[in-house]
Amino acid sequence: MKKHLLLAGLILLISLSNVMAQNGQRRSPEERAKAMITQLAPLQLSAEQQQQTEAVFVTFFEQQQKAAEEARSGGNFDREAFSKKRQELAASRDVQLGKIFTEEQMKKWKDSIEPSLKTRKNQPAPTN
Repeated sequence: MKKHLLLAGLILLISLSNVMAQNGQRRSPEERAKAMITQLAPLQLSAEQQQQTEAVFVTFFEQQQKAAEEARSGGNFDREAFSKKRQELAASRDVQLGKIFTEEQMKKWKDSIEPSLKTRKNQPAPTN
């Protein structure tokens, strides 16, 4: 009887951890684009620029998500293919942003905002 109770408790614990992991999934491209607009506050975008920029980022995040799914196909994640595709997508995004931003805004984007968004590969993980 104790074994059955222990087994049931273990199954419940595993089920709960799976549910919690699913709740921690990535945000949608639209949510990520809205968050990006708040990070672009130093650029002082006009309302029209914000709307156009958000559309560019939604497209970028959708394409990035699709590229990640394609890189995952076959059971293994092809980092090299994903990295190459992501660089192509970022270049395309920057061309589109260049049509929306002024020269000064684009310079701020390239020099300060975009570099701060990139993950640091050799940076140690934060300890809590």
